[in-house]
Amino acid sequence: MKKLDWHILKSFLGPLLLTFVLSVFVLLMQFVWKYIDDMVGKGLEFGVIAELLLYASATFVPMALPIAILFASIMTMGNFGEKYELVAMKAGGVSVARVMMPLTLVALCLTGLAFYFANNVMPSAMYKYKSTLYDVTRKKPAVNIRPSQYYSEIEGYVIRANEKEADDRTLRDIIIYDHSQGIDQTNIIVAERGFMQSTPDNNYLIFTLYNGYTYSEPASGKNYYARPLTRIGFDEQELTFDISSFAFSRSNNDLFAGNYRMMNVVQLDTAVRQLNEKYDHQCHDYCESMLTRLQTYRIFRSSQDTVQPQPAKPVTQRLADMDSVRYPRALRQAQRTATTGLDDLKLYAQSLHNDSEYINRHHIEWQRKYSLSFACLLLFLIGAPFGSIVRKGGLGMPLVASVVFFVLYYVVGMIAEKMVREGAAGPIGMWYSTFVFIPIGIFLTLQATTDSAIFDSASWKKFFSRLFIKQKNVSLSAETNEKQ
Repeated sequence: MKKLDWHILKSFLGPLLLTFVLSVFVLLMQFVWKYIDDMVGKGLEFGVIAELLLYASATFVPMALPIAILFASIMTMGNFGEKYELVAMKAGGVSVARVMMPLTLVALCLTGLAFYFANNVMPSAMYKYKSTLYDVTRKKPAVNIRPSQYYSEIEGYVIRANEKEADDRTLRDIIIYDHSQGIDQTNIIVAERGFMQSTPDNNYLIFTLYNGYTYSEPASGKNYYARPLTRIGFDEQELTFDISSFAFSRSNNDLFAGNYRMMNVVQLDTAVRQLNEKYDHQCHDYCESMLTRLQTYRIFRSSQDTVQPQPAKPVTQRLADMDSVRYPRALRQAQRTATTGLDDLKLYAQSLHNDSEYINRHHIEWQRKYSLSFACLLLFLIGAPFGSIVRKGGLGMPLVASVVFFVLYYVVGMIAEKMVREGAAGPIGMWYSTFVFIPIGIFLTLQATTDSAIFDSASWKKFFSRLFIKQKNVSLSAETNEKQ
């Protein structure tokens, strides 16, 4: 490999790594702000939070990598153009296509790596991420009794303390409402001060109360009139609360098994085949049910139509002679059959729509593994020619251009994904954004290899000046012809 190739790769890999880390960090901060209320105030260990953030970061890699490649390619080629390194390369006989060759090889390797990650690492990371997030959001907040506030997280109890000392364990002026025995028995404990501590296994919280009273007042039952109110004083009393449910616990490993986002390509193919077979079986069963229902009505209708009209009589007379009960019964039966069939049809149509949408989600996930991986190469083929044409490096122009390109790519992809999910387009719709951007990439590549000045302001000024002069000459010629 030549020194020029090493120089090009060094100039590309630095911005690529930096942008990739920043992209993952920005997406991770969005996740943190979304679930900040579910993580704060629960006494979670640092290892659990770090594990959750690690798995969440892994799920953002397929989206962050195309952004990083796009930004790094624009920045690298823009720096070469702005510092006239690209001009020097061309003067030395190195074309733009040759300059892009090592970067293209890196983009191809990253495309393959992105697919491997999306197909093999992503399902496992998504499973760990979803299960850990579920456990974190399900965990109750840690015991945190604040001064002059009612605390009701412990089931069956409401605790209030007017003062809390700096050690976070000593409380003063305490009131505890005990509803653990049901609504028929209400106990109120009032204490001058108290001390709370948890057992070593954190399964129980022990309250030691001093100088107080226990008030018991039954709300109903046989003791309502015999003992309407009981007061018992104490110098020291110990209460034990079960807080084992506050501990962080892992959910069942099979809770999220079978989700389409946690499957690789082979598993998705198998799942889609099984779902299609189930879908076809449901259609067949419903058709058989409707045919059986219609056949039953035909049998009922033929059993009612037993009297043959006499042909010698006029039509009006024959209708008058018919049984007045036989045909109304058939009509009511037909109405009930039609109404029931229509209701069943609506329910069945909704069920089929939900099943079809669920199958489409599997197709979307299957196509996404390929489309997002190919986006690494596609956005590089847009970013590198664009950077060589605009010849602007640094952070400003590449950042703005990469954001604009990726937002357009993402918006088109989201619209197409919605169409596929609702059945308005086939699974190939996941490639609509690729189909839109491929002509743009080809156009920019052709413009870059032919030294086009399409984004040069001086060229546009020169073009419009020529156009204005030409238009002015045409106007003068027309005026001259009119005078003649």
